[in-house]
Amino acid sequence: MTDQQPDSGQHSGRPNDAGQQPAASPSHGEEPAKERPDAAEALASSYAARAGVQRSADGQIDVLKTVGGVRGLAESILPGVIFLVVFTIGQELGPALIGALAAAAIFTVLRLVQRGTVTQAFSGLVGVAICAFVANTTGRAEDFYVWGFFTNAAYILAMLITIAVKWPALGLIFGLIRNEGTAWRKQPQRLKAYTIATWILTAVLILRLAVQVPLYLMGDDGLVALGTTRLLMGVPLYALGLWLAWLVSRLAAVEASRAD
Repeated sequence: MTDQQPDSGQHSGRPNDAGQQPAASPSHGEEPAKERPDAAEALASSYAARAGVQRSADGQIDVLKTVGGVRGLAESILPGVIFLVVFTIGQELGPALIGALAAAAIFTVLRLVQRGTVTQAFSGLVGVAICAFVANTTGRAEDFYVWGFFTNAAYILAMLITIAVKWPALGLIFGLIRNEGTAWRKQPQRLKAYTIATWILTAVLILRLAVQVPLYLMGDDGLVALGTTRLLMGVPLYALGLWLAWLVSRLAAVEASRAD
């Protein structure tokens, strides 16, 4: 488990051909020809518009803003920190789960007070609630992290599918932000660049599982290490992977333009 027009730094999230009129006027008695947008392109634009990736005024990806800024970092990290610290000190699962849920609930209330969207406000709370429910059901503290394994695996599968069908996920996201739309798919060099970029982010997700699952299998002995790596390999590692993916695909774009 997160690009824009080259000059303006803003994007509308709409397909580039939206609103265009037919080149020729229809003859008398004929209805105007209606352009039928490609379904795949419309889906790609919609997906990219909801991905939340932001670009700064100088044309670079704004990693901090993309992950929700300082508040986004706090919302993603603090519940886990509280859970790990409280359980490590008291060795009681109940207080640790209550502390994590309370932190998530406070952030949710703050977003609602500041008129954030309902989805945005409750997404973090729902995630923490699911983790707490699983851990409370099994009575094992390490199961607080199990839900993250499943969501991580789902993202890996989705990324691999987009690569296999030659619609790499980061091409959909970065292509919209860079005002390329889906035209990059017709350019082998651009397709390759976005495929590599998507592999980079996929590798980040795979690395999470490769490191954290063995720690989870250690049970109580691996709990502190699991909780710590979960925090470090969460938003911080994701942000690094996203930034590297942006650089790889952007450098490829620059090299391609120079070659032309």
